[in-house]
Amino acid sequence: MQLIQHQDSPRHIRLHPDDNVAVVVNEQGVAAGGRFADGLIAREGVPQSHKIALFDIPAGHAVLRYGTVIGHALADIPAGSWVREELLSIPAAPALDDLPMATAVPPTAAPLEGYSFEGFRNPDGTVGTRNILGVTTTVQCVTGVLNHCVERARKELLPQYPHVDDVVALTHSYGCGVAINAPDAVIPIRTLHNISRNPNLGGQALVISLGCEKLQASQLMPGDQLTAGLDEDEWLFRLQDSSSGFSGMVEQILGLIEARLQVLDQRRRETCPAAELVVGMQCGGSDAFSGITANPALGVAADLLVRAGATVMFSENTEVRDGIHLLTPRAATPAVAEALVREMDWYDRYLERGMADRSANTTPGNKKGGLNNIVEKAMGSIAKSGSSAIAGVVPPGERVKGRGLQYCATPASDFVCGTLQLAAGMNLHIFTTGRGTPYGLAMVPVIKVATRTQLAERWPDLIDVDAGRVTSGRVSLDELGWEIFQLYLDVASGRRQTCAEHLRLHNDLTLFNPAPIT
Repeated sequence: MQLIQHQDSPRHIRLHPDDNVAVVVNEQGVAAGGRFADGLIAREGVPQSHKIALFDIPAGHAVLRYGTVIGHALADIPAGSWVREELLSIPAAPALDDLPMATAVPPTAAPLEGYSFEGFRNPDGTVGTRNILGVTTTVQCVTGVLNHCVERARKELLPQYPHVDDVVALTHSYGCGVAINAPDAVIPIRTLHNISRNPNLGGQALVISLGCEKLQASQLMPGDQLTAGLDEDEWLFRLQDSSSGFSGMVEQILGLIEARLQVLDQRRRETCPAAELVVGMQCGGSDAFSGITANPALGVAADLLVRAGATVMFSENTEVRDGIHLLTPRAATPAVAEALVREMDWYDRYLERGMADRSANTTPGNKKGGLNNIVEKAMGSIAKSGSSAIAGVVPPGERVKGRGLQYCATPASDFVCGTLQLAAGMNLHIFTTGRGTPYGLAMVPVIKVATRTQLAERWPDLIDVDAGRVTSGRVSLDELGWEIFQLYLDVASGRRQTCAEHLRLHNDLTLFNPAPIT
């Protein structure tokens, strides 16, 4: 990364020697006539995080950022011009039928030993970073009753069990009025099943059902180890079985909750190797700095996690699709590369059925933040993956198998992606943002990283890490990556609370359901 920096003069960042555009750094942008240290003069005002042409770009020629073609000029773009969305055509997505497969597998880096955190060991061998009781639901119909019960449990019961962090209702909009036997219905069903098995929930199964819904508890928990050896009435309560109305439902559910709190309260943190971390990475409200500061820093930290033997996941199909040709060569094996292609192909066809394509991903806020199209956004998004070999691919709703860098196939929607990463088994989450969002999850701590110092200063009680320090030269990407790696250990150990965790901010679980609704 080349940074032209001077606090009182126009500044820009050029990421790759081949780039013919750079990103304006100054908070107030650069006015027409502004002269950069390299002699470039702005022909017009260019806002912060937007691109300025470094050279004359003739009509039809490629516009390059990250050393990658992010579009072609629709008209002549003179040097010093503001390179805006309407001046570019979007390139076609890379073809999936002739990609390099496991042809440039990165060498295994030296192990990173001696790092640990204080976690909760589970009967199935996983480790939680929090000790939470999660109450599973089979259908949206029970949400009102269960939320009432959880609110009472937090007020009346939780103070009696100080070693339990929270009681969380795993509510959702699925379960009935759906084509339960459609082929794609397996995705939301296995998502719910695997969320119930998340390491932060401690293996205490409790399912609240209505009774008449299409998704029956036996289908949601088929022969699962969470319910092994238990009679059905020990892990399942159907509201329609209650003979004493609402108050009776509440008392029975609270009794079931308290029985599980008694078990969870006996657990204590113990020293666990960093290899037991399962970190999910995500970005939302992205801007042009996402791929300059925050996401590359997560990439550095991801490489450290891999060296420590941990599991780290990157996601978001439409924000990976345009970089797939850069990822399949890094696959550890041809089979992993083929799995990456299979997930991209499935999602292409899913979008086609809805008469959409990957370009629908980019939001108005992304564009205001300087991201002209999905190609540019994708190049910044995949920076989170670092430089390690891709060890595996997790289909939507499935649980991660193995360690190392994993691609968890999800939509790019923040809440859907977070829900699927919970199902995959993450016990810690990190989320980068340039425009800002109060995003959080109830089941795992969410570390929020601002791409710009201005956002971190405006939202000091919502942002945990200021990655904007990279553009001012106060910290290098390597230093910030190590800082984030250490923060993972501190948050996982309970030594630090994230802002979202402290404020109890969390999004709803949002299931990915590509099957029909009846």
